[in-house]
Amino acid sequence: MLIATTEAGRVVKKPSKPVIGTMLANLHRDDAHLVLERVEDGVEGSWYVQVLLRDDNTYQLKYRDGVAAEHYQTRTISQEKVLTAMLGWAAGKGDWRDAFMWNNIGSQFGAGEAQQGG
Repeated sequence: MLIATTEAGRVVKKPSKPVIGTMLANLHRDDAHLVLERVEDGVEGSWYVQVLLRDDNTYQLKYRDGVAAEHYQTRTISQEKVLTAMLGWAAGKGDWRDAFMWNNIGSQFGAGEAQQGG
């Protein structure tokens, strides 16, 4: 199941494309991040894509594929590209990452987290 959560605590289970778009468009200084998380029974690890609206009005986009070693980030000024990526991730499309250059940030997370898978 897909769950969308904002910094302000708004949680939407099984969000539609328009809801995800509205949640992204409504990001602001006091509610600056949005997380889309895939939660499935029997699947270990953390699977999510998240965006942070930074103070300089750029978007920091991150995703994690199950374990800490598979944690990546990028930045962009384009809300449209962020929305396209988030919707592509939510739909399970294989090419959703292609519009960005990604940096692996998995080494920033502790070994304990890597072993726990989340």
